[in-house]
Amino acid sequence: MPVLLAASLALAGLTPALAQEPQAPATSDAPATSTAEATQLTEILQLPALLEIMQGEGVAYGEDLQADLFPGQGGAEWTRTVEQIYAPDRLMPVFTEVFAAELDGADTEAMRAFFEEGTGARAVELEIAARRALLDPGVEEAADQQLEEMLATEAPRLLAIEEFAEAGDLIEANVLGGLNANLAFYRGMIDGGGLPGEMGEGQLLADVWSQEDAIRTETRDWLYAYLALAYDPMSDAELQAYTEFSEGAAGKALNRALFAGFDAVFAQVSYELGLGAARYLAGQDI
Repeated sequence: MPVLLAASLALAGLTPALAQEPQAPATSDAPATSTAEATQLTEILQLPALLEIMQGEGVAYGEDLQADLFPGQGGAEWTRTVEQIYAPDRLMPVFTEVFAAELDGADTEAMRAFFEEGTGARAVELEIAARRALLDPGVEEAADQQLEEMLATEAPRLLAIEEFAEAGDLIEANVLGGLNANLAFYRGMIDGGGLPGEMGEGQLLADVWSQEDAIRTETRDWLYAYLALAYDPMSDAELQAYTEFSEGAAGKALNRALFAGFDAVFAQVSYELGLGAARYLAGQDI
């Protein structure tokens, strides 16, 4: 099975993680976060734009699935199905509901203050621009080459990028996310008749966990190439300020909320992709 990785990586600095251990809610005197406040944050972070980009990534991934699992089938109908699975107007309400619930008690004012202007606003703009640019295979190849050169020369900026990734635990978070996405995909395949129904949960988990090393390698390579591309225009001081925000209470609380919101999104997307693919494997029309 191919891994559902590229389409499940979100904003680099605020990448969602799946399958984490439940955490006790932080105690705070802050008022409960309303849906309106959560929606305002999604706009500041340009998450609607991100979901549109993810739809383009999803269509490209759907083409790979078709080539790997049911070549010569699907065609335009499969493309329309994948577009609908990734439709932003379907996914944003799923995300926002969970995001708002997870933000209760958090310092949303500090989050808005950081991302509404200055370094935070600039970081979001650069993240979105880089993510959109990577839809072009030529840009992705150039970003990979840039990373190779940075590794070969032990570029100081690479060390700063590694510190930033460590501040948000981005590598392990996305490894867990990829594993969970694959598990949801398998379950969709089983429910759609594309895998033997007698496969037990233990076998499913064993199959998914066997992909851990491959997912970690792909995650690290993709993430560092993306971060290097996105933050190339930033000064060292700006990147350090972003790292420090990610390490602080507001940054960690925002990450947790984003993790939970995208957890819900990717569980839905991955399951529906597996279900749709299985129907072709079973010789049915979607």
